[in-house]
Amino acid sequence: MALTGEVSWFCCGNAWGPCGTANHGACGTCNSGSLQHAWPNASDACFNITRPDQCGVGLTRRTCGYQHTTTSRCTGQAVATTIADCGPNTHLFCGEQSCCGVCSSNRIIDLTPAAYSRIADLSAGLRPCTVA
Repeated sequence: MALTGEVSWFCCGNAWGPCGTANHGACGTCNSGSLQHAWPNASDACFNITRPDQCGVGLTRRTCGYQHTTTSRCTGQAVATTIADCGPNTHLFCGEQSCCGVCSSNRIIDLTPAAYSRIADLSAGLRPCTVA
């Protein structure tokens, strides 16, 4: 069953596009130019930081390397990515909403810029999505 929420993007690892060099994330493999994502329930330590449950979002534990498919609710375009980091900090954005004819709330996944640009323009920042 697909989860509905918001998708955002973040920088990690080697410099790429709008990103300078950053750390390689919780899994040690994250790179902005790769098709990867951050997941709020990648470990106990990660969950204790991101706390999606405080927004009423129940996320299954998935660890480094697990593949999700994120689909833009605006365009229908999808991208398959693997977990490479912990995030987003869902609890900091409870109730936040992004719309494009349809609306979704609560950040549930962060994509690298390479992945996000497959489903939306980076300048959009946030988009309604489904994650399966």
